[in-house]
Amino acid sequence: MTDVATLTRIAEALERMHPAPAAAPDFDAAEAFVWHVAPDRLAPVDKVNRVDLSLLLGIDRARDILLDNTLQFARGMPANNALLWGSRGMGKSSLVKAVHAAVRAQRLDLKIVEVQREDLPSIARLLTLLRESPARFILFCDDLSFSHDDQHYKSLKAVLDGGIEGRPENVVFYATSNRRHLMPRDMIENERSSAINPSEAVEEKVSLSDRFGLWLGFHPCSQDEFLSMIRGYCTAHGVEIDDATLRAEAIEWQATRGSRSGRVAWQYFTDLAGRRGVRL
Repeated sequence: MTDVATLTRIAEALERMHPAPAAAPDFDAAEAFVWHVAPDRLAPVDKVNRVDLSLLLGIDRARDILLDNTLQFARGMPANNALLWGSRGMGKSSLVKAVHAAVRAQRLDLKIVEVQREDLPSIARLLTLLRESPARFILFCDDLSFSHDDQHYKSLKAVLDGGIEGRPENVVFYATSNRRHLMPRDMIENERSSAINPSEAVEEKVSLSDRFGLWLGFHPCSQDEFLSMIRGYCTAHGVEIDDATLRAEAIEWQATRGSRSGRVAWQYFTDLAGRRGVRL
């Protein structure tokens, strides 16, 4: 009995190290999925956490470019991978999810699959599953960045370049990051200064962002844009407040936070809605 138990544990360990290929998921089950590993699976998302595209203010140029690119892709036309980079809380990830909803509203069958940065080494297995589907997919990685000793960026090239097979025609990759080059500037400079060949030391990592066809920058909003965001939320959710009170409270709120962004605007609005007894 002991030998059987030992062999069973060995077999289970081998299965964890080299799991069987994932079964083909039911892509009709949802419009959005989350990729998990160990074991590989695509978990359907019943309700996507997002806001309407019309409520994302102060990012008009990025909104229009990303929407046009996504519509092209959903219609089977050529489209670029996109890197949304810049200030925290300015709606980068919200824009990706809102654009996905806007495209689906035009009766185009487009799915979105969220991938965690730490799961990038499994991306080739995910692409194999998606390649076999007739559906079209946005692969979405939120808050993507790499440290100087991080090797995950090599896995990302399977999506951006596609290797010998090429990126699946039905897949496009959207990522958000606070960093334009996906790694801290001080790490870039440190590696250049200490390398035998400074020009090649970080070229592979820095050039990773160059593999995105679209770079969409997000910058801090103005005070008028900040107040317009909040007023838009109030109108959409039926929260009544006069302009003078909203302005005074919102400016005080942003002062206590030490920043002004779309995220801070939503946080103030959430507090306001709670005080006014409005459920979101």
